[in-house]
Amino acid sequence: MSETTILHNPRCSTSRAALEKADALGSDVAIRDYLKEPLTEQELRHLVAILQDPVEDLVRRDPHFLELGLDVEHVDDAESVIATLLAHPKLLQRPILIRDGVAIIGRPKERVAAFLKGDVHAE
Repeated sequence: MSETTILHNPRCSTSRAALEKADALGSDVAIRDYLKEPLTEQELRHLVAILQDPVEDLVRRDPHFLELGLDVEHVDDAESVIATLLAHPKLLQRPILIRDGVAIIGRPKERVAAFLKGDVHAE
């Protein structure tokens, strides 16, 4: 089985739970703290291309989103999602798991175990 990359925010309990699940399953994972090492435009384009979830789901609609004055028009297609995340990496949903040319958002938490066990289309 190939290595899984987890785009991780250590302050997020769901992201920490994904790492704990990977550890419990003995999964080979690479951890990338995307706040310390933001994704490049090329990496975001690749992520959008392999994402099994709606592209709009990559952007968190949390209080920070509203503080920035953003609205649905800033996340209504791939190009706007990429532009928003390049400008505001903190808004990237987490965790994101990537393996074998497939990416999922690790929410709800139950999706993580299935993906780590090899179901790259975890629902």
